[in-house]
Amino acid sequence: MSTAESPSAVPPQPAAAQQATLTPPEAIVQAMAAYNSRDWAKAEQLCRSVLNADANIFSALNLLGAITAQTQRSKEAAELFGRAIALMPNNILVLNNLSGALKDLKRFEEAIVQIERAICIEPDHAQAYSNRGLALEELRQLPAALASYDRAIFINAAHAEAHFNRGNVLKALGQFDAAIANFDIAVSIRPDFAEAQWSRSLALLLVGDFSNGWASYEWRWKWDAFSSPKRNFSQPLWLGAEAIKGKTLLLHSEQGLGDTIQFCRYAKYAADLGANVVMEVPKPLVKLLQGLAGVAQFVETGGVLPAFDYHCPLLSLPLAFKTNLNTIPAPSPYLHSDGSKFDFWARKLGVRTKPRVGLVWSGGTPHKNDRNRSLALQSLLPYLPDTIEYISLQMEVRDADQPALQSSAIRHFGEALEDFADTAALCDLMDLVISVDTAVTHLAGSLGKRTWVLLPHLPDWRWLLDRADSPWYPSLKLYRQERIADWTGVLERVKADLTMLT
Repeated sequence: MSTAESPSAVPPQPAAAQQATLTPPEAIVQAMAAYNSRDWAKAEQLCRSVLNADANIFSALNLLGAITAQTQRSKEAAELFGRAIALMPNNILVLNNLSGALKDLKRFEEAIVQIERAICIEPDHAQAYSNRGLALEELRQLPAALASYDRAIFINAAHAEAHFNRGNVLKALGQFDAAIANFDIAVSIRPDFAEAQWSRSLALLLVGDFSNGWASYEWRWKWDAFSSPKRNFSQPLWLGAEAIKGKTLLLHSEQGLGDTIQFCRYAKYAADLGANVVMEVPKPLVKLLQGLAGVAQFVETGGVLPAFDYHCPLLSLPLAFKTNLNTIPAPSPYLHSDGSKFDFWARKLGVRTKPRVGLVWSGGTPHKNDRNRSLALQSLLPYLPDTIEYISLQMEVRDADQPALQSSAIRHFGEALEDFADTAALCDLMDLVISVDTAVTHLAGSLGKRTWVLLPHLPDWRWLLDRADSPWYPSLKLYRQERIADWTGVLERVKADLTMLT
């Protein structure tokens, strides 16, 4: 006997049709729930369905702006927040959001204008002062940024982000103990504040407190914005506690190419414990690392991994081996250029009639500290004596540097440098390498090549403080900025030393 379908029953509908039946308030509620669960795609789809019906729904504009900001679409976020603030000019939340999007677009002065509007509306809004400090930092107005954070903390002493941001400014000003104290306050207020925990580790490592620094460095995996994704293997993480004799240990790269070059040295020490070491590395480094002591097998990142018992990210190895300033493994060299590559580049360079110096003046623009670590080629050229032959060790040259390069005598090979094996061979053919803080610095150091490193006033943690040498690379000499963003003193010292080279 058949059963008649109820006339009130509704047949199943596709997701788009279901959304079409929602009222705007219902869609916004669902979008907010999706946003809170980090389902950005669903939240965006719901917001756009609302705005397709009415382009002036404030809540949809603001939420969609937040979604696009979270997914690194800052230009669209700024436009959406701008439309939202046109509807509600005195909304503090949106003014803060708009300021953040403008800051991400590096439109710092405009960001400050929006934050000042928020402060005028609500003078005791701690978040606004903290956000203003961030924009002032980017403009290198550090004392003003510090004062802005101080005001935020005066208003709300439990504002963890303000303490964290204040710590970053103090670190930039060279007040490292005070910076660490501020990071400590931030994490005491919010113990799960992963970025503050990780920044604290960087400050500890910078001042040479490795015993505390390495442990805190593990917080990087809990920070959502960390540059490398966490690897969720079923096999356990090895941090030195378990015996690994007879076990297969997977060492895997993280962060930048320079990090892999610097910390691949630990493979030998794991092998010395009896482990069968497998190392997963990015494609540009596969040829370079062939023959690295201690590695039984290399796998290109993304390739099929063999069976293994334990794994460890490369930058967790100093923790596993309890590395301190006196026990940094610094074999020199621990990498070697390929003989056929060396011969190829020797022929390409031709007969040497002058000392040869390899140059690297800029790194990759995505690097968060690039504007501090890189310099314009035009700024470097006046400090290069013409009694030397200069070779560019960079594969890429920025558009802004092209005119200076073309008008100079620097030899540049660009895409002929297929990977780091080519760069290694070219480095080996130099009498000296001069580089800002990039992967080539680590490459030259790993090859044992005489290298001069040009460092910003606040260097990366691995270069430590107040020293001209590096315990990681015996062949390096460090030239440090004496003032923030001022390369003049560094370049004058380099020029004087180059004159001695000739």
